[in-house]
Amino acid sequence: MKINNINNSGINPYKRQQNNVDQAAKTNLQKADKLEISSAAKEMQETSKLVKERQAKVEELKINVENGTYKPDPQKIAKGLINFYRN
Repeated sequence: MKINNINNSGINPYKRQQNNVDQAAKTNLQKADKLEISSAAKEMQETSKLVKERQAKVEELKINVENGTYKPDPQKIAKGLINFYRN
């Protein structure tokens, strides 16, 4: 007995599902997250008073270390470590 494919010649039942997956992948590639920082926030970040003060302190410490005049206070260091690990 011979069985022939009747009414199914050339039809791929999974092709429609594959097309839907392909289209979903294309739309996901087009979407992208964006992050915008306002000009006011950028200005605050650049002109922060704290940044300038830290930079001045670092420069002062560099000069003291290079000259050999830097004398760290062991008690202040110990208090700073204790406060750091307690909080």
